[in-house]
Amino acid sequence: MAKNSNFHPVILAGGRGTRFWPLSRKKRAKQLLALDGKQTMIQQTAARLLPLAPTVQFWIITNDDLRPAILKQLPRIPKPQILAEPVGRNTAPAIGLAAFILLQQNPDAVLGLFPSDHVIADEARYRATLEQGIAIAAAGPTIVVLGIRPSRAETGYGYIEAGPMNGGALRVRRFTEKPDAAKAAEFVAAGNYFWNSGMFLWSARTLADALREHLPKTAPLLEEIAGCFGTRKFGATFRRLYPKCENISVDYAVLEPRSAKGELASNIFCLPADFRWNDLGSWTALHEHHAAKANPADGNLVAASGTFLLNASRNYVHAPGKFVAAVGVSDLVVVETSDALLITTRQDAQDVGKVVKHLDAKKLHKLV
Repeated sequence: MAKNSNFHPVILAGGRGTRFWPLSRKKRAKQLLALDGKQTMIQQTAARLLPLAPTVQFWIITNDDLRPAILKQLPRIPKPQILAEPVGRNTAPAIGLAAFILLQQNPDAVLGLFPSDHVIADEARYRATLEQGIAIAAAGPTIVVLGIRPSRAETGYGYIEAGPMNGGALRVRRFTEKPDAAKAAEFVAAGNYFWNSGMFLWSARTLADALREHLPKTAPLLEEIAGCFGTRKFGATFRRLYPKCENISVDYAVLEPRSAKGELASNIFCLPADFRWNDLGSWTALHEHHAAKANPADGNLVAASGTFLLNASRNYVHAPGKFVAAVGVSDLVVVETSDALLITTRQDAQDVGKVVKHLDAKKLHKLV
């Protein structure tokens, strides 16, 4: 597989991963943890993209807390291209800044937007899908989104309604953010809806033009910051102007208003992502992911120095260095660190992020 001189992977790595507390912390967030193998999530993300582009074409958008660790984990990516946002402004300004910088450097640049914490099982098919999407994005003012075939009526994901096939991809009719259970079930039953994976492809010019149209106040700020990249003024300009940008996701900023133009006018295409994807969004999702691979008879997954399990099933316990005894309990999630202990059920694991909100409110900074 030849590397593409115009393809620039942009990896978003500024999230805190609060639903993976207490392992995920401000300076050691989910993407910096090895949740699925020996490599960390961000290392896996970069490694599977490396056959498509050299490291000098990679960009990472993160924050000041995580940048030092990312520099250590990804030492081959040029340091200036690991950008730390002065404040979090969601995905639209983050990817937009990369687009404006790259548009100045390479008018033919194609950007790929990639979260830093996904699991991809079939990497060969993943890269083949991306190559197809890169070609579509490079051919004109088009936006390509990778859509996941839904396996259940999930309410935590955005949905893509796909229309007919056009040039090897499906035209996108509309995006719907996180529907209720009844609507999600309706979408899955319809058969032409996909989960929004959060992975997009577009030329730098297409994205820059879209931001100028849909975020007319933010786009000039990003363009001015980008104009200083590589100069001594960049850091100060970044810190001064970036907080003035709108705090908005690229889904709301660009994709929804663009899709509202209509199926033919929007030029948004969906590529079905048949490469076995998982976003590992919670401890429950992590348990299910590992259980599917290990297939334990009782459904228990325990990281410990020793165990005694009696009438216990479908539990996830992380207590390295400890002896764990589980008696008569089911569907629990227990995660221990040196300074914190999480106990929840698999059903309620999505609410773990509320613990972090509580700790923030109480200014218990050492615990976040």
